[in-house]
Amino acid sequence: MIFTFIINSLLVALAVLIHYEALNLLSVLIPKLRVKHRLRVLFGVFGALFAHITEIWLFAFAYYFKIRSGYFGTLEGDFNNSLMDCSYFSFTTYTSLGFGDIEPTGDIRFLAALEALTGLVLIAWTASFMFLEMQKLWKDK
Repeated sequence: MIFTFIINSLLVALAVLIHYEALNLLSVLIPKLRVKHRLRVLFGVFGALFAHITEIWLFAFAYYFKIRSGYFGTLEGDFNNSLMDCSYFSFTTYTSLGFGDIEPTGDIRFLAALEALTGLVLIAWTASFMFLEMQKLWKDK
């Protein structure tokens, strides 16, 4: 159980660090772009989406390797142990969409819960970041 806690904590910390660095980079790059303010906003949105997708794939690889180890539990339902199914589960969990066609069992349940919470926090962080960036850009208009 302690091993699961450590791995999950490191995954969440890495996802937050990736997101922090992505938003920090965007905050530096967006003002330097010599394009219309509307395109700067689009650059920010696509940059943030890229960060989210990177974080989702981080969790997908974690599910994949945890399942392959046989030590942490598995995913059941419409699932065939492939990396693509792990990424699908990760996308639906991170966004809290949760179709319910794949269900975690064993210790992987804790990672799924943490991913949902992490996704919620990071999506909210992105929304507030983009709101502040858009306010700056509209003032400069």
